[in-house]
Amino acid sequence: MSNNQLTTFPKEIGKLQKLQWLNLSANQIKTIPKEIEKLQKLQSLYLPNNQLTTLPQEIGKLQKLQWLNLSYNQIKTLPQEIEKLQKLQWLYLHKNQLTTLPQEIEKLQKLESLGLDNNQLTTLPQEIGQLQNLKVLFLNNNQLTTLPQEIGHLQNLQDLYLVSNQLTTIPKEIGQLQNLQMLDLGNNQLTILPKEIGKLQNLQWLYLSNNQLTTIPKEIGQLQNLQELYLSNNQLTTIPKEIGQLQNLQELYLSNNQLITIPKEIGQLQNLQTLYLRNNQFSIEEKERIRKLLPKCQIYFE
Repeated sequence: MSNNQLTTFPKEIGKLQKLQWLNLSANQIKTIPKEIEKLQKLQSLYLPNNQLTTLPQEIGKLQKLQWLNLSYNQIKTLPQEIEKLQKLQWLYLHKNQLTTLPQEIEKLQKLESLGLDNNQLTTLPQEIGQLQNLKVLFLNNNQLTTLPQEIGHLQNLQDLYLVSNQLTTIPKEIGQLQNLQMLDLGNNQLTILPKEIGKLQNLQWLYLSNNQLTTIPKEIGQLQNLQELYLSNNQLTTIPKEIGQLQNLQELYLSNNQLITIPKEIGQLQNLQTLYLRNNQFSIEEKERIRKLLPKCQIYFE
């Protein structure tokens, strides 16, 4: 029933009491009728690309719901009854108008993936730390200025996306995310990183481009599984010698900074394939020195 220009949610849908999967995406639906509560066997509900502004309390009656996609609507708040969706594993709310999340979100203990890109969130409730099974958290393009310390409680988190917010710092508790593989903090206002970032032993991709970093902590060298490190478009004047400890690093982005030299330890990066150093302040001699340190690496100065 997707892409059918429906303007109303058919109330008769409540008669389909054995329905397990319902896709009404890309219509013009503005409200969900309370009759939705009758769909007791529903496991997947797709309603992206409609014109929803609210959700009915009855949504909480869908006890077997595992997958809920409400992206690309105009939803401003979530009802408290969302807490009753005890079996929910995937919740996608990209591109809505959410400014806050209800505390009750902590009750979604089976949630594995939470999508909140392109909303208007300014803060996260500390209760988000209770989502012990969460593996992927999307928070790109919001208005977050801080993260709660409780973010460190997400012990199973693997991917954390925070691109294009207004973060100036990240809490030291970030270092508790022992299963984190992807951390994207690009396009924020970070001026400093906590040394605890070095505790992310499983991190493979770290994106920090387009911030205001002047230094990076020496503990960065402890990220033994890191494969890609993005630090372009910052205000870096130095790179710690510990960078040479990143034995699995394959790509390093340092363009558009204020570097005049690179530590000789960079020559220890035997697996480095690509190094971007455009728009820095290297002398001709320094460029040649770097090339000799990494004879097998593709280096871009221009």
